[in-house]
Amino acid sequence: MALLEVDNIRTAYGLSKVLFGISLTVEPGEVVALVGRNGVGKTTTMRSIMGLAPPQQGSVRWMDREITRLPVYHVAKLGIGYVPEDRRIFPELTVWENLDIARLPPIGGAKGDGWSEEQVFELFPDLKDIQSRKGGVLSGGQQQMLTIARSLMGNPKLLLLDEPSEGLAPIIVETLRDRIHLLKTGGLSIILAEQNLEFVLYLSDRIHILEKGAIQYTGTPADLRANPDIQSKYLTL
Repeated sequence: MALLEVDNIRTAYGLSKVLFGISLTVEPGEVVALVGRNGVGKTTTMRSIMGLAPPQQGSVRWMDREITRLPVYHVAKLGIGYVPEDRRIFPELTVWENLDIARLPPIGGAKGDGWSEEQVFELFPDLKDIQSRKGGVLSGGQQQMLTIARSLMGNPKLLLLDEPSEGLAPIIVETLRDRIHLLKTGGLSIILAEQNLEFVLYLSDRIHILEKGAIQYTGTPADLRANPDIQSKYLTL
């Protein structure tokens, strides 16, 4: 049984239609990537799954349970974490406080299981040294690490990562890529929306290319590497 099943969702903002029949699945421990140019529907797909932009048609099923129109907080409690493109940390709270406020008990776990501040500091050592610093004064790379760490404090089984490498220096992108790979090897399922193709090819198990609100291509990283025509048609700016 798939962890997540998205079936033919169609989503609009008011009269502006954005998604035109998106279908995908995520298996336990799998990284599924959504790639494509700006404005093709990657973020809206994430928001539709999370309940921030409920689809007008189609369904989203989580562990064989319909969640299409559940409130966002309920979706989060079921085990789906969301790292938005604009990060949305609390600028007046310290790193530690940003983490503490996001704490949720593990799904079906015993007391003491799940992520703690100490564990996320182990994953992101840079945050440990600045745990008393306010979020608003952090660099872009530090804020991105904090946003992912904050989502982990909710003990998700599936993490939605929206453009995690955007606007970051190459050395920070490499560090972030390696940390996300550790989460993957630890068994966390991930949906990764990203424009950085090398980032995607390194991390993902399956890739969906979106264009005009629909999936135009699905394949493995090896498939996509071997298909420069598809890269040129859908991914070249």
